[in-house]
Amino acid sequence: MKLKIAIQKSGRLSEESLRLLKDCGISLNNGISKLKTEAYNFPLEIFFLRDDDIPQYIEDGVADIGIVGENVLLEKNKQVKTIDRLGFGKCRLSLAFPKEKNYKSVKDLNGLKIATSYSNILAKYLKQQKVKAEIHEISGSVEIAPGIGLADAICDLVSTGSTLLSNGLKEVEVILRSEAVLVANKDLAKEKKELLDKLLFRIKALRSANNNKYILLNAPNKKLDAICKILPGMKSPTILPLAEKGWSSVHSVVEENKFWEIIEKLKLNGAQGILVVPIEKMII
Repeated sequence: MKLKIAIQKSGRLSEESLRLLKDCGISLNNGISKLKTEAYNFPLEIFFLRDDDIPQYIEDGVADIGIVGENVLLEKNKQVKTIDRLGFGKCRLSLAFPKEKNYKSVKDLNGLKIATSYSNILAKYLKQQKVKAEIHEISGSVEIAPGIGLADAICDLVSTGSTLLSNGLKEVEVILRSEAVLVANKDLAKEKKELLDKLLFRIKALRSANNNKYILLNAPNKKLDAICKILPGMKSPTILPLAEKGWSSVHSVVEENKFWEIIEKLKLNGAQGILVVPIEKMII
């Protein structure tokens, strides 16, 4: 039995989805330019699909799991289960307005025409904000709609905002912050769930590694108690005596988001020769 996963055939999530599988130790047979291929060292079958089609394939059970942008998942509103947030493919779905026009609040959109490829998400947002606007659904090149008189404003994906600026638009409201998510069919067989658990184990080991750094440092023995309080590690730091009397080598793991703060404290407490090493995998 194989677990069937759907990923984007091309576009912003395709390369990163394939990299995730590779980093999980999953090697694919030749044929990624085709619609389907298999892994030769893990019971996994890969479908390459349009991102808009992935939620439907999973709901129908054609694919067991899939990697898709949260924006697509919410827009399609299919009956699938979100398993994990993957941390890549981040973007935002925003409202944009012509730069030369005054904008104070979302209420300024009342009575206007808004062009978008995300009509369901936009309609829900406008309803929550008690705004009545006309939604004009189009696919592709949404940002040109105000310039050609098709709409007064747009709702579209934004990463850097450069495309908006080049089309005379300004970002005025963020209505969704999106990233790649791993989703699954709600009725997976027991054997498929076991395979999914094995894949999730590998993904979480990668995430733990990416969120942490391995550090080594030298410290005077008289400062070890203070340094150990700064460096709890996964359980406690590893301490090894150095050839130089009165000194020890301390090994530990530091969270990425606390890294610089901790390094400063270590230096203030006499740490020297601090080395930082990336972690490839981390099993908690």
